[in-house]
Amino acid sequence: SGLNDQVPLKMDLFPIMSSQDSVCSVLCVQSPGMTPCPLPSRHPTSCCSVAEIMSVLFFNTMKYHPEDPRNINNDRFVLSKGHAAPVLYAVWAEAGYLKDSELLNLRKVDSILEGHPVPKQQFVDVATGSLGQGLGAACGMAYTGKYFDKASYNVYCLLGDGEMSEGSVWEAMSFASYYQLDNLVAILDINRLGQSDPAPLQHHVEKYQKRCEAFGWNAIIVDGHSVEELTKVLSQPRHQPTAIIAKTIKGKGIPAAEDKMGWHGKPLPKEMAEGVMKDIQARIVNSTKRLYPAMPTEDSPPVSLRNVRMPNAPNYKLGEKIATRKAYGMALAKLGRYNEHVVALDGDTKNSTFSELFKNEHPERYVECYIAEQNMVSVAVGCATRDRNVVFASAFATFFTRAYDQLRMAAISESNINLCGSHCGVSIGEDGPSQMGLEDIAMFRAIPTATVFYPSDGVSTEKAVELAANTKGVCFIRTSRPENTVLYNSNEDFHVGQAKEISTTKRINIRVIDPFTIKPLDSNTIIEHAKATRGRIVTVEDHYYEGGLGEAVCSAVVNETGFNVHRMAVAHVPRSGKPTELLKIFGIDRDAIAQAVRKMLSSSANAK
Repeated sequence: SGLNDQVPLKMDLFPIMSSQDSVCSVLCVQSPGMTPCPLPSRHPTSCCSVAEIMSVLFFNTMKYHPEDPRNINNDRFVLSKGHAAPVLYAVWAEAGYLKDSELLNLRKVDSILEGHPVPKQQFVDVATGSLGQGLGAACGMAYTGKYFDKASYNVYCLLGDGEMSEGSVWEAMSFASYYQLDNLVAILDINRLGQSDPAPLQHHVEKYQKRCEAFGWNAIIVDGHSVEELTKVLSQPRHQPTAIIAKTIKGKGIPAAEDKMGWHGKPLPKEMAEGVMKDIQARIVNSTKRLYPAMPTEDSPPVSLRNVRMPNAPNYKLGEKIATRKAYGMALAKLGRYNEHVVALDGDTKNSTFSELFKNEHPERYVECYIAEQNMVSVAVGCATRDRNVVFASAFATFFTRAYDQLRMAAISESNINLCGSHCGVSIGEDGPSQMGLEDIAMFRAIPTATVFYPSDGVSTEKAVELAANTKGVCFIRTSRPENTVLYNSNEDFHVGQAKEISTTKRINIRVIDPFTIKPLDSNTIIEHAKATRGRIVTVEDHYYEGGLGEAVCSAVVNETGFNVHRMAVAHVPRSGKPTELLKIFGIDRDAIAQAVRKMLSSSANAK
């Protein structure tokens, strides 16, 4: 629970057990002699509703090495209701991993104990706080444990009832049921109250039970403040994913705040906090007893993800034609042939993204996520935790926009996932604007940890797949529907952030530059060649003007004098039509490019 900004504090978890009753509370204990440390709100009431749940999970149910939180054999835990981070920090202090003194630094800029869980904390696998995403990540961990690692570890995910309104939660529920993830347990903290209003179902736990059962889960209602009930239900054998629906009281143990609105995220006044602490301390028995978690079974296989390489060069010939989307599928299957930890996910578009080529060769490492792109990204993040897999997930480029929050959280999670978006731009033709990826470059450029590949032919696509597998962060590979001419020799060397000069004319000094990666952009090469061509630059892209290649180039040359950038892109929402027709309408076909170059040369000559 929270104190006011002037009261120094120490947070401890007290498991209190007697023959008649069991109570666990998160306390803020005033420590005499400590320097006062101003602290912002810490969601005390949200922590109090799950105190018993966390106590039972970490000191009775879960098996793990407390001194080694990321041990590959440990049970996994995801705090999907990330605002209850203080209770997570409290249990790791009680387990001995964190020092009590570090808890005093909660939310300070130089502390790892941030306001919501982040992976800079070794006991956190995925960042949470944007609600509705923890269960999807837990699904990825559980799928890896059951089908890839074939190991004994279980995955536990604690959700709040407020986030049960998120559709992504039910995408994850459906996924877990379909793949019979009996090593996955979701604990639903049904404390009735949201941030500004009661949750829609309030304390109608039977309705939660019916919904979970409808999604194929074994759903069990318990008193979330009964250690005995929690211990019993968490020890039962499981044959399907299990949802423990815990009826709890928000602010439990704080009489003035119990089950009352207006306390979410607020610290307690000093006098109230002191009264609560005295009451709880008076009920503590056997407080010197120390609880230790059980040790896990050591059966997770060792995995090395270093140097995931292609065994040989691409097998394409100059001048032949192949769609980059097909080259992606071929490259992924090839990479999977030589590394057993490469896995592929798709959202029911595998015959368009060509990830089906991977599935055909490696069906045991292919995960069909169906039309649930938000969950697919979360599952990918979960599969990639603890460096268990090299994960590729594919869909139409435009459909990743609905998973943008998951992508943003993947970056905060320091996740290494690789995404391929096919069918980019108006060049897909007759399917129309709903299927055209025209915002994807802007979207991924805005993600801090992202690398954005835009390969132009089969050779560069295969190289992009190999490089993505060895690049940290979120990698995005943009592929196209039409067949493109192979431009590069099979032995061409590619690097992240290194552009290619495709051609140079002699009569008129024109250079054609293939950026290969739009983020990071090879600014040096662009500036070097622009200086050689009197600062005249034309950018062409099958993407909206906003946030695409043109804006990236403008940012790269903003400090250069005498540069003139002419951008060519898709100006407004397109329509159905033949690819050639649409490229012409939006002025990005070969004739329009030639005309733009001539105009720039002409205007430059006239300026003389």
